[in-house]
Amino acid sequence: MMPERWGAFVNATPWTGPQWDDPALTRLARQLRDAHRAVAPLPPQTRRRLIRHLLAITDLAKRDSDLAARRLEAFLADFHEAPDVR
Repeated sequence: MMPERWGAFVNATPWTGPQWDDPALTRLARQLRDAHRAVAPLPPQTRRRLIRHLLAITDLAKRDSDLAARRLEAFLADFHEAPDVR
């Protein structure tokens, strides 16, 4: 037998995650995901260094998404220009 206080939880609608519709944040999240995928096949030492950069950008996105987007854009430009990381 369940205590009465649990009844509210049993009948509650399941949480489906955050409810927002911000195209800029969605685009930033997808770009970060794609950047992580691009870095994944690199040699371990290079991959670790680049992932640390991406994690710093991800952390920044929690506080300032516009600045994080600019930093990610700069990261991707450098990444695509560097001949040793492809």
